[in-house]
Amino acid sequence: MTQSNVGKLKHLWNSVWDVFHFFFPLVRRARKSKVFYFISFLPVILAGIFKFSQIFTGHPRFEGIYIFSNMIMGFYLQFLILILALFYGTSVCSEELEGKTLTYLTTRPVPKSAIILGKYAAYTTLIALMVVFGLVFAFLILNVDDLLNFSLYKILFRNMAVLVLGLICYTAFFTMIGTFLKRSIMFGLIFSFGWENVIQYFPGSTQRFAIAHYLKSLLPTAQAHEGFAFLLFRLEPTPPALAVLILFLITAGFLILACVIFSWQEYILQD
Repeated sequence: MTQSNVGKLKHLWNSVWDVFHFFFPLVRRARKSKVFYFISFLPVILAGIFKFSQIFTGHPRFEGIYIFSNMIMGFYLQFLILILALFYGTSVCSEELEGKTLTYLTTRPVPKSAIILGKYAAYTTLIALMVVFGLVFAFLILNVDDLLNFSLYKILFRNMAVLVLGLICYTAFFTMIGTFLKRSIMFGLIFSFGWENVIQYFPGSTQRFAIAHYLKSLLPTAQAHEGFAFLLFRLEPTPPALAVLILFLITAGFLILACVIFSWQEYILQD
């Protein structure tokens, strides 16, 4: 690699880092983030309701890990990470158009691709933190009477990794969609709760056209009392190593497309 290429890569990396540091505090304090903070806290509230009901009845119908592995993970995997990735991913580009700040950004001495990558990194980091904190609190509440059972933590950490991978991949996809599609939110809703929530239950190789398929292939193997029956319904899993590789390739592909489209697209700012 020539010194010129090394210099360009270093400049790109520094630019991405600068964009990340600029936008992360902004999006963390944004009004819409406060709404999503509450939504991401709903599983914790749900876990508390289940736990208190078990305490009052004195005869728990389901173990805490069963509720966590099915209801809580079902909410995260089938709904929350899709919503977070959709609204934050599409806003990487669209909020600059709607706020008429795109001209300001693109006239700064940073590559256009650094704007996409830096904002993507900032938004993905924030929503990943939302999901991780909520997941951990829900797990602790549901399993408060079994916290010394360290085998349960393997389930927690693997589920956490699956959700973060899902956010990374879905947000990259919606970032790409937001760079060229005006009604990206509408398309994203159709994709998330139409395609992704239907095609994953198709038998055979068809289900491999859904990102959710590869995420579910990474869920930990569970005993009968631990659940996952609903999430793994009709799943014909891809080997874990291959599933991780495919998820990273999908993410890289969508981010490259997003950078290329954003760099070449001519955006018209409307009054």
